[in-house]
Amino acid sequence: MKGRPAPQRTIVVDGKPLPQVLDEAMIAAVVHGFYDEIRKDDLLGPVFNGAIAPQDWPHHLGKMCDFWSATLLRTGRYEGRPLPPHLALPGLGEEHFRRWLTLFRATVHELCPPDVAVLFMDRAMRIAHSFRLAIAFSRGEDTVLVRPIVEETL
Repeated sequence: MKGRPAPQRTIVVDGKPLPQVLDEAMIAAVVHGFYDEIRKDDLLGPVFNGAIAPQDWPHHLGKMCDFWSATLLRTGRYEGRPLPPHLALPGLGEEHFRRWLTLFRATVHELCPPDVAVLFMDRAMRIAHSFRLAIAFSRGEDTVLVRPIVEETL
């Protein structure tokens, strides 16, 4: 069947068109760069390296690329439930999430234009808060006491 090509789909996030510079290559660079830093970090390295065997890192990185692709590019590639593995980590607390966000922020600000870094950080901040609430709830803690981490405090 001949005719006009299908129009290119515009992805809208938070009411704004997604910057065209954000693509799979940028997501892969962010994910790999970020987890390179995580694995070396004094606080987070032992947590992640204790939960993910060396031979499982390629699979984990692929899943994280799928997650961010689905989150920002709306690809629908991610199939999974990210919360349960985090609930299983004893002692995971605000200091871990603050460090995670600090490293993530440094990575996206290094690798992405400012408008894309804002998109990544907005999602990361929401994810961190959601996970912190779920962890507190699962431990029987008062979730009212769990305040969002504000980027300016990182």
